[in-house]
Amino acid sequence: MKAEIIAVGSELLLGQITNTNAKFISAKLAENGIDVHYQTVVGDNPARLDEVLEIAKKRADVLIFTGGLGPTKDDMTKETIVKHLGTTLVSDDEALLYIQQYFERSGREMTENNKKQALVFKGATVLPNRKGMAPGMAVEKDGVRYVLLPGPPHEMEPMFIDEAIPYLLGVLGKIEVITSRVLKFYGIGEAELEYRIQPILERQTNPTVAPLATSDAVTLRLTAKAESIDEALKLIAPVEEEIRSIVGEYIFGTDEDTLASKAADLLIGKGWTISAAESLTAGLFMAELAGESGISSSLEGGVVVYNERTKTEQLGIDTDLLDEFGVVSAECAAALAANVKRKFGTDIGVGLTGAAGPDPHDGKPSGTVWIGIAMKDMEPETYKLLLSGSRNVNRLRAARFALFYLIKHLTER
Repeated sequence: MKAEIIAVGSELLLGQITNTNAKFISAKLAENGIDVHYQTVVGDNPARLDEVLEIAKKRADVLIFTGGLGPTKDDMTKETIVKHLGTTLVSDDEALLYIQQYFERSGREMTENNKKQALVFKGATVLPNRKGMAPGMAVEKDGVRYVLLPGPPHEMEPMFIDEAIPYLLGVLGKIEVITSRVLKFYGIGEAELEYRIQPILERQTNPTVAPLATSDAVTLRLTAKAESIDEALKLIAPVEEEIRSIVGEYIFGTDEDTLASKAADLLIGKGWTISAAESLTAGLFMAELAGESGISSSLEGGVVVYNERTKTEQLGIDTDLLDEFGVVSAECAAALAANVKRKFGTDIGVGLTGAAGPDPHDGKPSGTVWIGIAMKDMEPETYKLLLSGSRNVNRLRAARFALFYLIKHLTER
């Protein structure tokens, strides 16, 4: 079964609201083995909706509409579709009674146009609305199924789960599931990742492999279709293993993991404590960690040492070291990590220093960053970055690279 989701509402085209309904419906259809090949948004215009209908019914087995079932003049979805299908609208007694009782309970007068919400296609399967007034409906014509749902998400979502999904699965008879596994990468670009796994991408069938870049990671989504979740995961497993053998050093997590959540989970799981000394990031690293629930058991504290004076006064960084190597150096990053670890008595110390930009700093070009990580019972290790973003992008990326290297250390210990 191939589906197309058609969202009706000029407010979507004007950018006044986000089409979260399509995201929700797509995810739920995928879980139940129904492929979504197209998503369409059309305004409150009967002629344009009719054009969309003419195109969509030629390329999908089921058309799922959201919006346009309300009582006002611009709610024209079912009126347009009923004319297109050559059928009629009839009043659903149960829906009308529910609407009347709603107004009675709220002590408001029911205007005549509210009766419009109880109209459904003649012979349709009515999908009760238990969170609002307008019922949904489903009807079949010439091998295509039309499913109409209300627009407000708090009404649409429970109706889709409780009414529309059982209806569609009843039509399918045989149920397949679509399951995805997401691999999260950092420190490698989308283009390089795709290049390195090109043979896998070229031969993909089931599962499929799709690269995607987000603001804080590069991801690969591995998606398989099978008769059960377990069978789908068995199809995914060897492909994931092959990907890990090629680019595993850049993988920091899976599925819902973020850099901060993965680092926090590892710290909490090991029962280790951490502190940080931040120069160019000025607390961003600690702020990323502090956003994770339960991190208070591991994050002891830290210091923002934004200039040379505070580095020496707050952490006792040797002035001779700074004179010889500078503040933007591996030696400074290592000293920051070691000294903050000692100051707070933690298992791990992290130090960040660099030239955020846009101008050079300490004789080093903009985007030069040094990260130091001092693990317990080990000498500090340092990492150099050469970033090319704006000032604040460089600062945020530096903090996230520090999380990435921290995850690597925690995973290896």
